[in-house]
Order: sequence, then structure tokens, then C-alpha cells
Amino acid sequence: MNTTRDWEKPVRRWERLMRLKSFPAIYGGEQTISMLRGSDNRLLLGVTGSIATGKSTVAAMLAELGARTIDFDVLSRVVVEPGKPAWKDIVAFFGEQVLREDQTLDREKLRDIVFKDIEKKKKLESFQHPRIGEEFIELVKQYAGEDPNAIIQAVVPLLIEANMHPLFHNILMVYASEEAQKKRLMNRDGCTEEMAVNMIRSQLSVEEKKGFCDLMIDNSGSLEETRKQVAKLWQKLKKIQRERKKN
Repeated sequence: MNTTRDWEKPVRRWERLMRLKSFPAIYGGEQTISMLRGSDNRLLLGVTGSIATGKSTVAAMLAELGARTIDFDVLSRVVVEPGKPAWKDIVAFFGEQVLREDQTLDREKLRDIVFKDIEKKKKLESFQHPRIGEEFIELVKQYAGEDPNAIIQAVVPLLIEANMHPLFHNILMVYASEEAQKKRLMNRDGCTEEMAVNMIRSQLSVEEKKGFCDLMIDNSGSLEETRKQVAKLWQKLKKIQRERKKN
């Protein structure tokens, strides 16, 4: 008979994944992870999913219910604002050719440069990723300091690919049917059907990601259907917190 409680499953998963050699060094070792997960009643939720599955939509619904939100796409833009350390490193390495007239980064030009050169791509990541990690850690500290019972969601598109799972108490995957993803990409980005399919299939599949996630939202249907799932998920997160507090 399996007597494992819901809240214990991610802990055991974390203990296994801590042995992964590919865990990002920018987040430190077990000490940093323990600090992030805390000894209070916070719940750190990683939110991930493939392209055009509606991660931001689900995150917005969770925020409406009271979750504090850390969006890694937003952090990636914040750390390269003019004058910040990552911005200075990028300009020093790539030159002023990657700047717009207002001194912000020309992301398209930078993307073209690193797309053609894997070493330059790694260099760019070395400037950005540690600073994103620092911002993330500071925000977790801030939100948990303001409310030790906070549910803090971090929206990380490549959470699984980046081996960041050990940072979180629970992992939520937002998924949608490939048909729904394809239609959203074509409507949103104006790409062809072939391009949309190629983008979708270039990422890990839903089935591959499911093994790393203990919470799921199917965002293939209407907003109302998704909202009902999110409401149930919120109650489950609260239950996980209550059970963990008892123990």
C-alpha cells in the first residue's frame, strides 16, 4: 500500500534530482536550494510548459487568486536594462552594434549574431543567467519575507530543460493539444503551419515533461474551462501547504 502523501512526492523527487550533475551552478548547491524553499510555510511553484500552451494565462489566473509571480521572461529583460552589469558586459563583448539609439539592446541583431555562433551564444548566456538567478533569489526572499505563507509561482518556459526542478516544492505543467498550439502560434506570430509545427516539435514533448511535473493544467479548451481547473489547483496548493505545516 502506497502511503506517500502528496506533499512528500516532490520532496523525494528533489532528493533524487539533487544528484543531477547538470544542475545549474548559478543557483548554488543544496544550501541555496534549502534557502529558497525555506523553513516557513511558503510554497514555491515552478510553472512551465511548451510554446503557445498558455503559461502566462494560467499564471495570471493564479495571481488573481493570490499567488506572487516571478516571470523569467520579464527578468531576462530587466537584467539587461541600460547601465546594468549584464548590459555593460554584453556591450563590452559584442560592441555598440547591438545597441539601439535609446541604448537598449537590439534583441534581433543580438539574436542573429549568437544564432550563427554557439560560443558567442554561451558567452551571452554567461552574462545573463547569473544575473537572472540573482534577481530570482532576491524576489523569493522579498515575497516570503512579506508573507511566510505565500504561494510564489515562477514562470520558467525552459524549467525542465534547464534542470531547475530542484528549486521548487511543486512543478506545474501547462499543456495544450498540438492543434491548439499550432493555431495559437499561427494567429499570434503570423507564421506558417509548417513553421509552427517545427517550433512545437523542437521542444520536449508533453509526455517527456510529464514525468517531471506533479501538477497539470490542460489549456486546450476555453478560458472558462481553464479557470475552473486553476480554481481547483489553487485549493490543492492550499491543501499541500496545510498538510506540510502539520508535519
